[in-house]
Amino acid sequence: MPQASGLGDFEQLVLLAILNLGDDARAAAIRSRIETAAHRGVSRGALYATLDRLEAKGYLEWEVEETAPARGGIPSRRFAITTPGLEALQRSWNAVRSLSSGLERILGGGQA
Repeated sequence: MPQASGLGDFEQLVLLAILNLGDDARAAAIRSRIETAAHRGVSRGALYATLDRLEAKGYLEWEVEETAPARGGIPSRRFAITTPGLEALQRSWNAVRSLSSGLERILGGGQA
């Protein structure tokens, strides 16, 4: 079992996007989801480096899917969060919620 390791900001976004996408969690969809939801540009290199790092930590796994003709024979990978990955994301989520408690007026979408 991997050691409990903290998650970086981008790692959290990647894991959240994978959870959000479910069975549709492929690299292009993950990238698009983060760019749309977080209003943040995502390079392919940064995404794949993070996916590899999360896999090395034991926080996600992937499987190769049959290729579609539109992809020119290039297989795609579908990603899923592992139990340790979900636990790490829950720890991170709980820490953010705890630390932001009482700050809703300041952090609540710019409303004063």
